[in-house]
Amino acid sequence: MQVAVWDTYVTRKNGKIMHFDIIAPVAIKDATIIHNFGKAYLKTKNEETQPLTAKECQFCHIESVNPAWEEEILTKGYYIIEMQNCY
Repeated sequence: MQVAVWDTYVTRKNGKIMHFDIIAPVAIKDATIIHNFGKAYLKTKNEETQPLTAKECQFCHIESVNPAWEEEILTKGYYIIEMQNCY
């Protein structure tokens, strides 16, 4: 399975920048769907009021799926890789 990586930077309520990647099937080309995945993730971090638009989230590249991500992508439609200030 090929997946698209969407590089995402969101300013938290405390002013720190969260950096995470949204991993989704390459067939999903609509950025609004990807942004909604990011907003769902932000809700789990109590950051749902923070903006997530094309300014914060952009397509980066395509790669082969990591087997550790595949099950979650198949069930939820996406996978999040937490990089900085996500905790």
